[in-house]
Amino acid sequence: MSLPEHGLVLGKFYPPHAGHHHLVRSALAGCERLTVLVSHATVESIPLADRVAWLQEAHPEARVIGTVDDVHMDLHDEAVWQAHVDIFQAAVPERIDALFTSEPYGPELARRLGARHVEVDLDRTRFPVSGTKVRADPAGNWHFLEGPVRAGLAMRVVALGAESSGTTTIAEALAQVYAARGGAWAQTRCVPEYGRTFSEEKLAALRAVRPGAAWADVRFDTADFPRIAARQNALEEAAARAGGPVLFCDTDAFATAVWHERYIGGRNPAVDPHADALRHHLYLLTDHEGVPFEDDGLRDGEHLRPWMTARFQAELERTGRRYVKLQGPHEDRLDQAVRAVDALVAGGWGIADPLPEYR
Repeated sequence: MSLPEHGLVLGKFYPPHAGHHHLVRSALAGCERLTVLVSHATVESIPLADRVAWLQEAHPEARVIGTVDDVHMDLHDEAVWQAHVDIFQAAVPERIDALFTSEPYGPELARRLGARHVEVDLDRTRFPVSGTKVRADPAGNWHFLEGPVRAGLAMRVVALGAESSGTTTIAEALAQVYAARGGAWAQTRCVPEYGRTFSEEKLAALRAVRPGAAWADVRFDTADFPRIAARQNALEEAAARAGGPVLFCDTDAFATAVWHERYIGGRNPAVDPHADALRHHLYLLTDHEGVPFEDDGLRDGEHLRPWMTARFQAELERTGRRYVKLQGPHEDRLDQAVRAVDALVAGGWGIADPLPEYR
């Protein structure tokens, strides 16, 4: 028996979770080609474009599209039924041969769409999760989320500061503190500073042609910084897809723009798109005061540390980024940072309720 030619999966996917992914994968196996329709109401706070992108990344074999549906659901109102069907058919005008759902209303919706209904795990026994549960407690349901959704929901915390002010130390320590909490937190990661790797490679390349060259001999080009920023973002995105509810970053592309000022002078507009590409929820500015300068072979800016700290703070304030300035010995800084991150998490994800359903 041949498979249905065109299948449809539709839902809010607010946000997508393991049950949704099981439904989509079942549908992909049950038809020749699949359309996934994401239905978005304007009261919902996770953008439609994000949900479409997350599902498309997770299911590249499907066609994922979105539509706006601001009609309340009422299974007992014929006009409401027809309004929804009209929206769905306008978004997917092609013939639908099979509708795949995990919902009690699936057979009736399939009838109205002129399609065969295929039920998939109606009782949610395989994946006991729902969008409601995820919205109420993302961290508690983190294991039901796939990489793209994790990257979209992870709270990102960045440590930044002048040379030898403890950014790497605090970022790595925080990752260890949260990983030790277990559960979803055990997957907590720290994104390393790519600028340091780039610097090491630059010095090594120079020494390959000039043995004995020192860090003071290395020269940066303005074009280096957009490349550093882009690579930093890529590393961060990869870590977020595999990590826990909070991701710690040892610097970010926003900080790269200030480092351009330090090494080249002035701003490089080509860095700005990278600096604004990712959302970061909290910055931890490590004060240089009280931290001895350590020359590790890639540092020569002890005299610039006060200026760097001031520039980072000025840019954080100018751009309205949320930040905490860490001061004192390491133990005090770690305590300040943990309290700030705990407050961030306690504030929740702020995912708005969807439109109510009347059954």
